Amino acid sequence: MRSIVLIIDGAAGWPVDVLGGKTSLEAASTPNLDRLASEGSLGLAVTVPEGMEPSSAVACMSVLGYDPALYYGGRGPIEATALGIELEPRQAALRCNLITVENGLMRSYASGHPSSEEAHELLEAVQAALGDERIEFHPGVGFRHVVTIREGCDVVETHCAPAHDISDRPIAEHLPTGPGAALLIALMERSKAVLRDHPVNRARIERGELPATQVWLFWPGLLSSPLPAFRELYGRRAAVTTAVDLLRGLARQASMDILHIEGVTDGNDNDYEGQMRGAIAALEDHDLVVVHVEAPDEAGHGGDVRAKVAAIEQVDALMLPLAMGLGADIRLMVLPDHPTPIAIKTHVPEPVPFILWGPGFEASGATAYSEAAAAQTGLVVAPGYRLMSRFLG
Repeated sequence: MRSIVLIIDGAAGWPVDVLGGKTSLEAASTPNLDRLASEGSLGLAVTVPEGMEPSSAVACMSVLGYDPALYYGGRGPIEATALGIELEPRQAALRCNLITVENGLMRSYASGHPSSEEAHELLEAVQAALGDERIEFHPGVGFRHVVTIREGCDVVETHCAPAHDISDRPIAEHLPTGPGAALLIALMERSKAVLRDHPVNRARIERGELPATQVWLFWPGLLSSPLPAFRELYGRRAAVTTAVDLLRGLARQASMDILHIEGVTDGNDNDYEGQMRGAIAALEDHDLVVVHVEAPDEAGHGGDVRAKVAAIEQVDALMLPLAMGLGADIRLMVLPDHPTPIAIKTHVPEPVPFILWGPGFEASGATAYSEAAAAQTGLVVAPGYRLMSRFLG
């Protein structure tokens, strides 16, 4: 039995006025998702344990079948793993965003989405000016990067607001607090002078694009308990395709293979069809492939309801027909990792609608795929990490 897990990141959410009081899932044209929901098992999964942050790190760990309450030690170390950084004991890792601040407000948590090439030049300048034997800035993908801090236990005890949680808000009200706050705030402040007149930023401004005005540091953590290999835990050889370091980091920690498929991005320019075709090709020598699509979440963080609906429709039109047409020996699990409501532009820890489709899964009486339809079936999987066992069982 071949299996595909399709994570439509952040696709769930709340009703939106401009969509006539519908959620993005309800407003999108999704005949294939609706068919899966009517033919398979539809329900709700609690992917964020009570009291834990509703981040993609926690939620995706649940989706992959690992208990975050047991294995989660912070998102920074997961993304460091994706970049091949081997953390030392007591070395903290944090997400480092390039951001745009105007008049004290968070104008863009992603500094207008620079290319990786542009971002690497900017971060190299930050490393040259601010890095030392204790502190290192490591370039990632696009606006997402990592900073590591040796002897950083105080930093791990510091409260840091994720950049995408404070869009259009005064950053002064959301600066780090706690034992390591002074160091983090100093790095963020000092980065302003480094980036202010950088040639990459000057070129972006000339093109009418947003410059990166500073770095923003959050999601601190230390290296946590190693994840058991997915193959040992579930008896399947698995692979992951994604555009983001978080999923690559989780895949490395779970000893899952990482697929490198050309054209896979974190936005609506993603090659949806190409990503799914690459995943299907990987089923030749894997039992399970996780296909992670970031675009709906990025649109949610940007407050762009039309882009979020469009991303969901692209998944439905370009990806699902390929997966559904594989024959009688294919199983699909489809779900968001968490909701990203347009109204607040960030994540919430509410349950997400999931579909289990293929041999062995009975119809649950639904006629469409949505948050409300999933709730009406009465099927709830909590804690959410148990959904993987249900899917593969």
